[in-house]
Amino acid sequence: MLSLTDEQRMVLETLEDLAHSEFEENAFTWEGETPWENIELLADQGFLGINIGEEYGGGGMDELAAMLTIEAVGEVCPDTAQYLYEQQMVAPRAIEMFGSEAVKEEYLPKVTAGETCIAVAISEPESGSDVASMNTEVTEENGELVLNGEKTWVSSVEESSAAVVWTKFPEGMGTVVMDFDAAGVDVAQHFTNMADHRQTQFYMEDVHIPEENVLTRGPDGFKNQLKALNWERLGSSTFANSMARNALGKALDYAEDREQFGQPIGDFQGIEWKLADMTKQLEASRALTYRAATTAVEQGRIPDRMGTSIAKLFSSEIAESVVSEALQIHGANGYQQGHPLEYLYRLARARRIAAGTDEIQKNQIASVLRDDGLPSLT
Repeated sequence: MLSLTDEQRMVLETLEDLAHSEFEENAFTWEGETPWENIELLADQGFLGINIGEEYGGGGMDELAAMLTIEAVGEVCPDTAQYLYEQQMVAPRAIEMFGSEAVKEEYLPKVTAGETCIAVAISEPESGSDVASMNTEVTEENGELVLNGEKTWVSSVEESSAAVVWTKFPEGMGTVVMDFDAAGVDVAQHFTNMADHRQTQFYMEDVHIPEENVLTRGPDGFKNQLKALNWERLGSSTFANSMARNALGKALDYAEDREQFGQPIGDFQGIEWKLADMTKQLEASRALTYRAATTAVEQGRIPDRMGTSIAKLFSSEIAESVVSEALQIHGANGYQQGHPLEYLYRLARARRIAAGTDEIQKNQIASVLRDDGLPSLT
């Protein structure tokens, strides 16, 4: 069991009640659309941007609190949890960590009010995991910053007013905030992924970027951006765990209700063992995820690379495994289009790609292991 403060426990319990009373009825009906009515309610109740500063309309709490919101909501409605993950642990978090006061005042209050999203744009047609090979670049022309390039597989563009764009500067990698309505931004096409969510390809041609919209720049700044990516990955781990918990709950209920051969299928040892293994996997994943997060929060630092990569890799694998076993317990019922587990199966698969692929996480783990040796026993 997590060791939570009274405030964190209140947030968790309140959100669990809110999710079941307000989100459960329409969960799994959004069909790729953003659940705006849920987002508006969370904003009204003060639970949107809970880890963003109070001066920007947020809750002023830490990343652990944000992770708890994702897990509590995701146990009921994964689409709402995905929104929380993206808008609390990804682009808006980078703006608060690295942005100028002007850029924070411009963008963050609109996020915490549930009025808009901020996307993150990293991948390019020829550059995915190898971010150093990207071609998007910022140059200085007549004392102004000008952005040119192309991004693809960008989520939530249609709902977003701006994006945190990863780019090259003359002195190295960096990130900037770019408005989608800026002159020179051209949305080329949308793709629909397995989970019916739309991703976007867009071009940037001579887009002028205000100096205050630069988040990180050059080797030292970009190193900090890469370190901050660890919070995104722990957010992804939490989202994966929430889907696994959602699926496990459905499997447990079905095993108690479904009867075959004159008894509930949950009485059969084969099903009991499945449920036991699913619970073991989920609790191990939650322990890895929250250990990495609580250690960082307690020490006032960004999560370490080894712990983050282990949690991200393991949670992504167990989300797919637990959802698959839950679907197996449901048999043909779970395999039908429109069934919650059929959707969870498609949604969970993305965790092994997004926020750093399985293979990248393994590379990270091996790199730390070679450089530093075995992890400490303490």
